[in-house]
Amino acid sequence: MANTYVKIGSVSVGVGGAANMTFSSIPSTYTDLVVKFSARVSTGTATTDQMLISFNGSTTTFSMRNVYGTGSAAGSINNGGNERLIGWIDTSNQTASTFANGETYIPNYAGSTNKSLSTDLVQENNATAAYAAMTANLWSTTSAITSIALTPATGSFEIYTTATLYGIKNS
Repeated sequence: MANTYVKIGSVSVGVGGAANMTFSSIPSTYTDLVVKFSARVSTGTATTDQMLISFNGSTTTFSMRNVYGTGSAAGSINNGGNERLIGWIDTSNQTASTFANGETYIPNYAGSTNKSLSTDLVQENNATAAYAAMTANLWSTTSAITSIALTPATGSFEIYTTATLYGIKNS
């Protein structure tokens, strides 16, 4: 059976920025969800910022495993203090007009079991350091996912930051 992507919605940040990007009223008619995003944040002095995810307004019962490379080093984090982390995104202190790009895959989002997700994310930066990361998260709740919020750990999303939510339906 072939899988089909169906666009559920998209968010584009306008002038003035945004504290988060949220998809609400997600129907339970798909088998899986995919969020594709291109993000940049305004921050004071930070050269990277964390992209965080939450479901149904919940910021608890998450766990995480992350592996990453920066261009000069590699490492991993296991529940390193922010279990909603899905990767690092570009900031206003990095190369102008560059964005981190990523994709988060959420299988069986409407099922009655805990929800797993995986994210593949890469930063763009005209310097020696830029993150490439793979993250696996678990939301230990059996509720169906009806809303998703993407939020920077600090700062706010800059203009032209976008996210698109797709439902995957077996056809």
